Formats: sequence, structure tokens, C-alpha cells
Amino acid sequence: MLLHGIFPPITTPFYPDGNVYFKKLEHNVERYSRTPVAGIVVLGSTGEAIMLSDGERRDVLKAAREASAPNKVLIAGTGIESAIETLRLTEYAAELGYDVAMVRTPHYYKKQMLPANLLAFYRTVADRSPLPVIIYNFPQATGYDIPAEVVIELAEHPNLIGIKESSGDVEKVRRMVAATRHIKRSATVTETFDAVTPRMLAAAAAGSSADSGELVPVGVLAGTAETSPVLRTEGAKLGYPGSSSGKPSSAAVTLAGNLKTRQKEVGFQVMVGAAHQLHPSLDAGAVGAILAFACLAPTACYEIYAAWKEGDAELARLKQERIAKAALRVGSELGIPGLKHGIDFNGYFGGPARLPFLPLTADLKAEVECLLADIRN
Repeated sequence: MLLHGIFPPITTPFYPDGNVYFKKLEHNVERYSRTPVAGIVVLGSTGEAIMLSDGERRDVLKAAREASAPNKVLIAGTGIESAIETLRLTEYAAELGYDVAMVRTPHYYKKQMLPANLLAFYRTVADRSPLPVIIYNFPQATGYDIPAEVVIELAEHPNLIGIKESSGDVEKVRRMVAATRHIKRSATVTETFDAVTPRMLAAAAAGSSADSGELVPVGVLAGTAETSPVLRTEGAKLGYPGSSSGKPSSAAVTLAGNLKTRQKEVGFQVMVGAAHQLHPSLDAGAVGAILAFACLAPTACYEIYAAWKEGDAELARLKQERIAKAALRVGSELGIPGLKHGIDFNGYFGGPARLPFLPLTADLKAEVECLLADIRN
């Protein structure tokens, strides 16, 4: 599955009494769905997932899923300290229609989190998960930093498709990218190389079948390159290479309903979580980012990625400089309360954070607003 691009790890809105404010959650998801982000992450660290009960996590996953646009990749944060609880939440996310599970490193028993423990944990989860899995490393919060060597070994597992590396260590990103470069996998993408998930394929094919009364080939729902003769013939009519007979080439276009797809080679996908280091991380080999700062400035973050993707290093550098100070201060140092105030300031709903977080002082709120004065989107 393609994970390239920018993903906001959305916040969880609360009422002043601490209950989840589902209407505002839906409002935020609908707005993010209209931005150029590649997808949405639900129940990450920014979503205060660790502050929620199991029932609240499930309700938040359900509400966000129902409010999201069908063309956005949906990543569920399902990491809990034990493998069995992680799998239970991952299975529920799969039932709802999420595309990927993001599993943070277990960290409570830090001294016991040796390489053998982490290898066993992630392999067990990946073996049994109904969704592809990405590792989530956030040592600033967990106090545990998964070694690059462990990640490189885990990358060989076919259901571990990437990592969100939030340490801000660009050299670690470079090392992981270099050591996993040999891994080659195939991902289904649109004709214009945007991500396509099995959920999207199933919806497109089911819609076409409902309109025409025809059966949908199983291979289409699975996102494989093989297509039925009818679909190949339709591709040939449109002039797409490899569509007339046999298996299409990797450049060929396959039809699933009205959705035109092709295959793209991807490797183990390294994503980052430090907005102030986005451009250098992309240069080091990262393919995208899951950025807390994208919750309040999704377009500003996307513009860095887009400029880099187009090969305009100078523009990417300028766009990076524009957000660097605010991303570090608001997105990292002031934590969830600072981020949520920035979200309020930029027209989404941030609202209060749960205790033990405290609201920002008036001076800190003014500082946030000053830093974001030229980053309004």
C-alpha cells in the first residue's frame, strides 16, 4: 500500500467536562478530507489515545471512519502495551474499514524491551493482523527509541510496510532507508499514482456492479494486477498498454468499476513525525510524514512535500523555513494544549485537552497566535 504524502494525526475533541465531542470530531475530519493530505491518522499520540478508554477508542475510530472522504487512506492507531490487546483493536479497525494499523512501540517495561522482545511483538502482530502494519516510534513520549537495526530486521516481514519515525533523527532515517532499499513490493495506485486501498477498490467495483448488474472479479477486490477478459478488453478500448490479453505490465491500467489503477513498486516506507525536519527527512529518503503540525496547517505541510516531489529544492527549503519555528514550538514544545489552541486559531476545532494537561496561559496563547499569523490554512 502506498503511504506517500502528508497525513495529519487528528486530535480528539472534548467537551469542557472531558467527554468526547463527536460532532466536532466529524467536522474536523470532513475538513481535512477536503485538503490535499493523502490520508488521516486516528488515535495517534496527538489524538490523546492513551487518555481514552477502550470504548472511547472504538467510538472515535467509528466516528472518524464515517466522516472521512472515500479517497483518503485511513490509518488507525491501534498500539497498546500487549500484543493481544493491540490485535483486538486492530481487528475492530479492520471491521470498520481502516486501511492500515499504526502500532507504537511498547514502552512501559523499558528495561525488558530488548531487541528479541520487539521482534517477537511486531512479528506476532504482523502475522495475525488483518491490516498492513506500520511501526510507530516516538521516544520523546515513550522514553524508548527502537533501534534502527531492529526496524531493519522487521522490515523483511511482508505485512510490516513502514515506520513512522518521530525521533527527529535524520541520520537514523537515512540509515533505515539505505538498509531496506532492497525490499521491493507492489502497491496499487490510481492512474495518477495516488494511493488505492482494497477498501477503495471494493467500493469502486461494487458501485460498478450495482450499476451494471455484472459480477465483480475477486482479483479486482484484492487489488491484484490480474483482471477479467471484460476488464482487459475495456482497457484495450481506452488504449492502455498490456490490457488486451494476459497479465498487464506494471505500467498497464486496470479498471475496477470506474476506477483506473496501475501497479507501483514501493519498498519499506519510512515516514517521519517531525515537521521542523520534514524537508531534510525527505532528502534522506522518507516518502512522507505523519505530522501533528499538519492538524493545524495541512496545506503548509503539503506544500513542502509537493515542492520536494517536483524536484524544486529551493521552494521546498523556503516552505520549510516558513513553518520551522512554529512547528517546533507549537507542534512539539507546547504539546497537545498548544497544538489544540493552534487548531482553534486556524479554524478547526481544538478545544480542551484532558487532564493532566492544563490550558495554555494567556501569554502562551498569544505566542501561538503570533507564530501562526502567516500560516493560516
